[in-house]
Amino acid sequence: MVAVAGMDSSTSDYQQERSSKLIHVWLWLTQILLAFAFAMAGGFKTFTPEADLVAQGMTMPIVALRVAGVAELLGAVGLILPSVSRILPRLTPLAAALLALVMVLAVIAHLIQGEVTSTLAPVVLGSMCAFVAWGRSKRVPIEPR
Repeated sequence: MVAVAGMDSSTSDYQQERSSKLIHVWLWLTQILLAFAFAMAGGFKTFTPEADLVAQGMTMPIVALRVAGVAELLGAVGLILPSVSRILPRLTPLAAALLALVMVLAVIAHLIQGEVTSTLAPVVLGSMCAFVAWGRSKRVPIEPR
């Protein structure tokens, strides 16, 4: 490697390794937060009785809410289990990417219903999912067993 003004290759390697470890920690933190958020939201949409959903102001068709809820529950599992077990860890960035898609669809659904202020949470969650999808596929992938 070419030395850059006062930096040798070992310093550069150290900084790159440190950066990767920091991103790895941020990815795990993000995965855990997302898994918790999607498990809670998915569980609510999947298991709450229809009358209670309507009373909460949910105006979407019940089938759409149930499908979204199941997708969120499966996504929550997919964010954690493959990486922790190191069995098919490539499923984690796939789960994150698909949850990002679910969040894009949620934003569209809220906009169609005229609920512009309700788009903030799906935009933030979708961005976090995109970070995990990128990080676990390109930057700091989990190696399989």
